[in-house]
Amino acid sequence: MNSEKEKFFEQELLKHIDALHNFAFYLTHDQQESDDLVQETYFKAFKHLDYFQDGTNSKAWLFKILKNNFINEYRKKSRGAKRVDFEEALRETDGDDEVEIPANLEFDYELAGTILGDEVTKALNSLPVEYRSLIVLCDLEDFSYEEIAKILEIPVGTVRSRLHRARATMKNKLFHYAKNLGISAKK
Repeated sequence: MNSEKEKFFEQELLKHIDALHNFAFYLTHDQQESDDLVQETYFKAFKHLDYFQDGTNSKAWLFKILKNNFINEYRKKSRGAKRVDFEEALRETDGDDEVEIPANLEFDYELAGTILGDEVTKALNSLPVEYRSLIVLCDLEDFSYEEIAKILEIPVGTVRSRLHRARATMKNKLFHYAKNLGISAKK
C-alpha cells in the first residue's frame, strides 16, 4: 500500500481507536473480545481502504465495520445464522448480570469522569439496548441521525423516535438526582 494511504489510515482512522474500544466494550462486555473486535475492524478498514469514499465520515465508517464484525462474530457463535438483527445480538450478549468495567476501559469521554458520574452511568446502563446504543452514538459520539441510521441500519425516523423515548426515560430516571444537585428540571 502506498505511503499516502498509510498516512491517511494513521491520521484519519487511528484517531478513533478510543471511541471504537468504548463501543466494542459496550457491545461485548469483555475486554479481550472488544480488543479483538477493534483489531479486526482496523484490519478490515486497512484492507478495504480503497472503498472509503472521500468526504464521508471516517468515524461512522469504522463504527459500521465494527458493528458488522460484531454481528459476524455473533453468527459464528450462533452456528451460522443467516441474518442477524443487531439489536437481537446485543440482547443475547447483554446478560442480566452486572458487568464490572475495568478501570482502564472506562469511557474516555471528557464528560464521563466529570459530568456523567455514577448515577448517569447507572441510568444509561439500565436502558434497553436499543435505547443505550442510540444515546452512546448520538449524545456521546456525536453522530448525526442519518449516520446512526446507516450504522445501525434502521430508518432515520426510528432513530428519532427511539432517541426521543431514550432521552425521556433518562430524564425520568435522573429527575431526583438532578434535583438533589440543584438542577431545576420539569418532570
